[in-house]
Amino acid sequence: MSKLTAIVTTYNEAEQIEACLGRLGFADEVLVVDSFSTDGTADIARACGAHVVQHEYESPAAQKNWAIPQAGNEWVLVVDADEWVTAELAAEIEATIAGEGADDGYEIKRRNYFLGREIRHSGWQNDRVLRLFRRDRGRYVARQVHERMQIDGSVGRLRGRLIHHSYRSLDDYWRKLKRYAEWNAVEARRRGVRVSPVYMMLHPALRFWKAYLLQGGFLDGGHGLAVSLLTAIYAAAKDIRIWEMQQGGAQEKAEV
Repeated sequence: MSKLTAIVTTYNEAEQIEACLGRLGFADEVLVVDSFSTDGTADIARACGAHVVQHEYESPAAQKNWAIPQAGNEWVLVVDADEWVTAELAAEIEATIAGEGADDGYEIKRRNYFLGREIRHSGWQNDRVLRLFRRDRGRYVARQVHERMQIDGSVGRLRGRLIHHSYRSLDDYWRKLKRYAEWNAVEARRRGVRVSPVYMMLHPALRFWKAYLLQGGFLDGGHGLAVSLLTAIYAAAKDIRIWEMQQGGAQEKAEV
């Protein structure tokens, strides 16, 4: 019978790691790869029954690629600390890996929450992530942010959902915005991307109207308006960072 290892990478996730691990009891092994947290995350994970190993953080892709070979089972499920596996998804995963003719990897759709409410539009409704795969068939493409899984084989889709508590507060959002805008800007510059003042003026406005009107953000009420506005702010932050690097006034190196 095929067995499953659930991998969770962490750094200072004491507030939410217990809720995450509490929904992984169906896995045969729970492996927490911690980046030397200072808030007791590792101790909480051990108390929850997880096997905890420490590894210095480089990037999301590098951390997960290091973790995958540590898994002791044929199948791997990668879960972030701010994600919950629903009971329906857990049952579907168990049935999938136990059956014959399984694909080599599976995409899972996420239900994304922002400030305590599920966002059903604004572009978030089509969020799929490839998280379940055979250990020897999957690796992450080396990118600083928004890492992408590459599968050597066939890929299917599961019906169950991951619950994703993406931003618990505005402070949480601002911290992530700065980090991701920096990483994405650096990657864009490495690809030769350039921006003009006109682009910096128009791009954020277009991102807002796309999220709010074309992608239905207005249907999510005030939360959808907030998400759409923050999407525009993120676009502006990234564009300005790219423009700054074009001027030669900043070192083109991401801060972790």
